[in-house]
Amino acid sequence: MSKMKNYHFGSIIDGKELEKGDRPEVEIRNPYNAEVIGKVFYTTPQDAENAITSAHRVYAKTMKKMPTHRRAEILRKTADLLELEKEQFAHLLTIESGKPIKASRLDVAHAAQVLRFASQATKSIYEEPVSLNQVAKEGQLGIVKRVSLGVIAISLPVNYPFTLLLYKVAPAIAAGNTIVLNPTATTVYSTGLLYRLFEKAGMPKGVINIITGPQQSLVDNLMNHPKVKRLICTKSSAAVWKEKDNIGKKKVLLDFKTKNPTIVFDKADLDFAITTIVTAGLLHTDRSIMSAQHVYVQKGVYEKFLETLMKKVQTLKLGDPLDDTVDIGPMATLIAAEKAETWIRNMIEKRATVLVGGSRHNTMMEPTIISDVAADKTSGHTISLAPIISIMPFQKKLEVTSYMSEEESVLHAGVYTRNSKGTTRKEEVNLAIDQMTAVKLISSIHL
Repeated sequence: MSKMKNYHFGSIIDGKELEKGDRPEVEIRNPYNAEVIGKVFYTTPQDAENAITSAHRVYAKTMKKMPTHRRAEILRKTADLLELEKEQFAHLLTIESGKPIKASRLDVAHAAQVLRFASQATKSIYEEPVSLNQVAKEGQLGIVKRVSLGVIAISLPVNYPFTLLLYKVAPAIAAGNTIVLNPTATTVYSTGLLYRLFEKAGMPKGVINIITGPQQSLVDNLMNHPKVKRLICTKSSAAVWKEKDNIGKKKVLLDFKTKNPTIVFDKADLDFAITTIVTAGLLHTDRSIMSAQHVYVQKGVYEKFLETLMKKVQTLKLGDPLDDTVDIGPMATLIAAEKAETWIRNMIEKRATVLVGGSRHNTMMEPTIISDVAADKTSGHTISLAPIISIMPFQKKLEVTSYMSEEESVLHAGVYTRNSKGTTRKEEVNLAIDQMTAVKLISSIHL
């Protein structure tokens, strides 16, 4: 496997890993057992400036001129190398983030697919002839050419940082851009090792530059830099439009935290609904912004739903994420686990009932089901990333869609229903979606 210096890691700028020097040093610990797995040297403001300068120079001299087939080859070779080292990467992801090993394996496999998809996508970047008959003389053609932007700054979220890294990095490379990357501290080592795979696949030095350190301060520096042509980062929904005013005309892709309601109607397939809700709401622990956090169940099946859901959740195994039989590992940080515990206590004070789980053991948060949660009790207490599902009953469709339209921001919604013949009642689903005024059907806002 590609190796790093005893899990000591500094920023990589222009292909060179920075030494500690007078840079701040931070320990990275395994979230399951708190063992130190390495140290990270944080980036200074001058390091960040050097990374942007390197990316800008390499873009102008190399990446902008690199043939499409060469970019495709680098992405494909990186995917090949990642698949050869998939077990080692899965192991490292697990000890860094606490994700169960079986989930880490899926994450790495998906990451390789993203690289291959981006490699194939380079074929769609070409010049297109366009008829100008409507605006010019007959027989004249125009040419539409797709061009790269330049330096792309990417600040990764804590959830699914490995896959989401490649969701951003792979297309940027396919299009011929250079990158300044700020990884989350919990998976900085796997990010560094992935960089080494890109390098081994033939990526020129300076195409990807990695800067480590507190995300907010680095994002602020990147946001207003004139050489950064696009910024990709995660913000709360309230901050999205505020940031737009600060960055002017810079191209920005902002992922945001959100509430994600799920509706279960009387005639839904309960076994299917419960299986998918458990997967989406609990098995991702604190790593999915699109988890099933708030579940609205129609009263005709409410009691049966709760009974079946509780039995399902009680079969889940909590423990060492390196154990192949474990379903739920620790949360990524102790702070995240404490925040989840506080949220549960707040709900109990508001007379909600904990049906399953509810306890925290250091970074381990038990999978938790809460009932008797009124819609107004969730206001101001959004739990974006935790293995917690709150269950709320409803009688009529208009009642639940009214609740959901009050959510601050809804990234997506799940709807479970079918008629007696097993076919989806499309008009019912459309009614629910149409009346959720805040629903976003995509995971990002383009400004």
